[in-house]
Amino acid sequence: MDKTKNILLVGVGGQGTILASKILSAGLVKAGYDVKMSEVHGMAQRGGSVSTQVRYGTKVYSPIIGIGDADVLVSFEAMEALRWLDYLKPDGKAVVNDYKIPSVPILMGNQDYPAAIIEKIQACVDTTVLSAAEIAEEIGNAKAMNVVLLGALIIAMGLTDIDWESVIRETMKPKLAEMNILALRAGMMV
Repeated sequence: MDKTKNILLVGVGGQGTILASKILSAGLVKAGYDVKMSEVHGMAQRGGSVSTQVRYGTKVYSPIIGIGDADVLVSFEAMEALRWLDYLKPDGKAVVNDYKIPSVPILMGNQDYPAAIIEKIQACVDTTVLSAAEIAEEIGNAKAMNVVLLGALIIAMGLTDIDWESVIRETMKPKLAEMNILALRAGMMV
């Protein structure tokens, strides 16, 4: 693969966006790609926005994705998808978790949570929508939502030739690996 591929993962602090990016990056490196990853977590511990950018290919010179350059946008929270939509290529794909985390202005009653976010995104780009939190809860751990989304991303990017289960076993604590492998499989089924 000569052309660099760009993946933007966005969410809210505590959703596991960075862990999903690290698993993704580890799998891509294991598959022989040059990988660059950048993360921004600002006020993540206070429920603020988190974004990670993963670029991979034969040779990658920068970890930064420009506006209109992302092949895939993976959003762990619905409003974050709308916020970052400009970074997606016109022919890009969005993987959106149908999950809402109200921001502080919304919680304080100063703003309303935007209406019809999913529909707005679907009107603009090829979109896969899933309820990753519900899927993760069915598996037995709502915190595995991030790995469910990783599974959906793997399908969206056509990265199924990588042994993701061994990557999870190598990057996670043994007591968490099996449950996260179930989450990965569930995400790949969406």
